[in-house]
Amino acid sequence: MSIECEHHNCHGDSHGNHNVKSCVSIVPIFNHLAEEEMREIMLKIRHRTYKKGELVYMPGEKSDTLYIVNRGRLKLYRISESGKEQVIGFLNPGEFTGELSLFREGYYERFAEATMDTQLCTLSREDLNEFLLRYPSISLKLLAELSNRVEESERQRTRYATERVETRIALFIAESLGNDGSDLVELQMSKKDLASYLGTTPETISRKFAELEEDGYIERVSNKSIKVLDLDGLLMV
Repeated sequence: MSIECEHHNCHGDSHGNHNVKSCVSIVPIFNHLAEEEMREIMLKIRHRTYKKGELVYMPGEKSDTLYIVNRGRLKLYRISESGKEQVIGFLNPGEFTGELSLFREGYYERFAEATMDTQLCTLSREDLNEFLLRYPSISLKLLAELSNRVEESERQRTRYATERVETRIALFIAESLGNDGSDLVELQMSKKDLASYLGTTPETISRKFAELEEDGYIERVSNKSIKVLDLDGLLMV
């Protein structure tokens, strides 16, 4: 059976097994386990693929699955009563969503959308709860991840309330730098999504990028790439 089967559970061939293993091994809540323990989880993992723009889940759907990004990228967002989209965040390979389904039966309250062709690993609430009971270390890793998300959410809300738009943009650029020492930032989202995430407008994003470049803090290499020229200065904006 081919691993590339949209909206169907995929498993069984060597290609599929390789993808399942790679998916489990890059997830922080699993990758600390012994090889045998990881193999047990691999047997329960299923794959789903989504095309760019396709919804993984939406408000009102039953929440009973953990979704792990293996390849591609997910956008998480809500729609306000006025119909405005509010981006909550983005998930890259190794990150997951649907974790609240582990603690209570309920329904999703946000959208998860593939921003490119995306492959996900899925694990049902029933299976994951079984692993949480058998391997307490997974519970500790999961709690640590949830704690990090709460902290990030609070930091984001504080910035909306207290920081100027240019400061929010500057901090986002600085925090997007990798750990490899590179001074390049790849913007893996549209200007509209970035504006929604930072609580501003696409027009303001364009204007503030131009100002940061004029002041010598950054250089726009392309529409999706930014070179940081003065990180210390950027953090002081």
